[in-house]
Amino acid sequence: MSIEATLIAPAQLHALMSSEPVVLIDTRDADTYAAGHIPGAVNLREVFTYLATSTPEGLMELKATFADALGKAGLSGAETAVFYEDAMNSGYGQSCRGYYLLTWLGYPKIKVLNGGFSAWKASGLPVSTEAVTPTPATFPELPMTDVMLTQEDVMAALGTDTVLLDVRDVDEWIGDSSSPYGKDFAPRKGRLPGARWVEWYRFMKPSPQGPVFKTPDEVRAECATAGIGTDDTIYLYCFKGARASNTFLALKQAGFSDVRMYFGSWNEWSRNDSLPIETGLPVKTSRPALALAA
Repeated sequence: MSIEATLIAPAQLHALMSSEPVVLIDTRDADTYAAGHIPGAVNLREVFTYLATSTPEGLMELKATFADALGKAGLSGAETAVFYEDAMNSGYGQSCRGYYLLTWLGYPKIKVLNGGFSAWKASGLPVSTEAVTPTPATFPELPMTDVMLTQEDVMAALGTDTVLLDVRDVDEWIGDSSSPYGKDFAPRKGRLPGARWVEWYRFMKPSPQGPVFKTPDEVRAECATAGIGTDDTIYLYCFKGARASNTFLALKQAGFSDVRMYFGSWNEWSRNDSLPIETGLPVKTSRPALALAA
């Protein structure tokens, strides 16, 4: 499946549901899900809430947890997995976190509802309040994809040509807050040394159905403002891998060929005092003045 086909509009999803096996995964909290969801959707909040570390043990646990949860949701490899959240700008990219995890696990058929549940409702499509009991399946053991970075990978990239792309909210980027969960949720505020910044919201735009992803041309233009091109090696991070997953999808569908994510992100990095960070307000570094010939 081409990456361009990963994003699916509400009407396309409605048609897909009647033409092939689909497992719909609602990543919102249980109460919001119970108040109304896409008919047939399974609620799997852990797609958003699970916190991972990038140690070998942490990544093994991450793989085992989601292979189990996604199998119980009904994914055997034959079905298309479709993730959704409420709206693309309100759930911190949680549906895209599901897309990233399945990409890492090598799952062949993954989609994200562009515009989320809000766009589904705005399209006049049916809504259900019935709880769904999925038919469990055995999640397939597949070759994993090289999109996951460890703390050691990021350390090795510091000071190199690798683009460290911070996509957190502005208060985190400038060191005013440590996380979306409170200013002092994590022990340190700041950013990775040498990181560039494009706030994750910038990869989306308004539409009559609510925020949706920008076009590939628009995504490439946003990256160009930070000096980032499609041939760069890009290491993404946010706080726990949700907003960076949103950007991962945006970049991949725009043709950026070498994109990986530090899933542990600031939640992991900030808790190790031996790791370097930049603090305070970012400042523009002046270019050296050119010497004029006599």
